[in-house]
Amino acid sequence: MKNLEHLKGKKILFFCVQSFNMEKDIIKQLEKHGALVTYFDERPANNNFTKGMIRINRNFLQRRINKYYQNILKLISNQEFDFLLVNRGEVVPKFFLEKFIKLKPKCQRIFYTWDSFGNHSHGLSILEYFHKKFTFDRKDAVKYQIGFRPLYFTDRYREIYESDTDKSIDLLFLGTAHSDRYIISNQIAEWCKENKLTVFNYYYMQGRLVYFYKKYFDPSFKMFDFKKLSFKSLNAQDIVQYYDKCNVVLDISHPGQSGLTMRTFETIGAGKKLITTNIEIKSYPFYNPHNILVFDRNDIKIEREFFYNEYIPLNSDLYEKCSIDGWLEDIFMNNEINSWNIN
Repeated sequence: MKNLEHLKGKKILFFCVQSFNMEKDIIKQLEKHGALVTYFDERPANNNFTKGMIRINRNFLQRRINKYYQNILKLISNQEFDFLLVNRGEVVPKFFLEKFIKLKPKCQRIFYTWDSFGNHSHGLSILEYFHKKFTFDRKDAVKYQIGFRPLYFTDRYREIYESDTDKSIDLLFLGTAHSDRYIISNQIAEWCKENKLTVFNYYYMQGRLVYFYKKYFDPSFKMFDFKKLSFKSLNAQDIVQYYDKCNVVLDISHPGQSGLTMRTFETIGAGKKLITTNIEIKSYPFYNPHNILVFDRNDIKIEREFFYNEYIPLNSDLYEKCSIDGWLEDIFMNNEINSWNIN
């Protein structure tokens, strides 16, 4: 990506929640291109209690959040920045952005979210403070008149594109436990067993507090088997190793979300086939029915032949566009209206 050479020497203040080390991947890639990154977790702490309480009742932690951001203002008061990048905007308060703008009026401010506003609405309340705003969700982009930019795969997935590792897993599901994921993945797992295909499912839950809250208020969680949940997230290397062993990846998107998941792009980076509930994928330039099978979550029908189809590689330009460098180029160097604004 030629434009990324312009990041060399640029000072970037970066806020992002800690999520499967995705924030570390972004920092690493920015630094690879010569940027100087100052990073802060959006949340005042990364323990399960804090993460759960932010989701359940943010007001309970508001004083702590305010104190956390007041301290950040003190730490950065004598530093200059070329860019402010807020990724997700789950916690960053208005007062912080207002004071930051007064302190650093020349800094270009960029907002991105890899979650839908229906799941995390706080970002909507701070959009006005940014020069450029992007979302991974095309419907949200249209609704709120901001830029549309899908997610990406990181360089580690390139390494397993043509791996000769024995493929011991026919279908792989890795994901956070929410909505109807457990029900759907178990139904598909049963179908796979009947068709003599091996399956591996991994369900992550942010914490026991979140689990019991959802168990009480969310009817879909009443069917979750507590023993099958993991309260420890997989690290990046764990995920890559699972991908290396599999042929097909199962993606079950949130019912209220139209944006494509990170899993979608990881399968592209790794050269794996994908089975997904997200019908929106059919409008993307990389959609190919040989590589991607879309099914109805309310009427599950899987084609056995799909597991034996050969994967058809993307052309190099489109492959690179789906990479983390393609993502960085779009949000840092391009305008909100770009080539991802597909019809």
